[in-house]
Amino acid sequence: MEKKVEISMLCEIYGKLLTEKQLNIMDNYYNLDLSLSEIAENEGITRQAVRDIIKKGENKLFEFEEKLGIMKKNMKQEEKIANILSELTKIQTKFTDEQIAEILEHIKTELNCVV
Repeated sequence: MEKKVEISMLCEIYGKLLTEKQLNIMDNYYNLDLSLSEIAENEGITRQAVRDIIKKGENKLFEFEEKLGIMKKNMKQEEKIANILSELTKIQTKFTDEQIAEILEHIKTELNCVV
């Protein structure tokens, strides 16, 4: 996964755990695609200060994910849901009752893992 996308996702999950200033600067950098200079000018701080805030924010986000694993869990759930949808699509084609029962049992197993 591209780093910018990963950081953006982590901000969405853990952003409220950062300081308001960190979150604002990280949002400007990763989601609004502002440069360090633009952010520095808007915040009234140096480019280096912006970079330091971003680096510290990144480190905190990765630390939160390492300890809590919410993003990893969400990604696994999304994968399981995609598998379930794939199985349901199979039912739309011609299957015997026994094959449909097998597919439904697999879907039940997948759903139990998600819940």
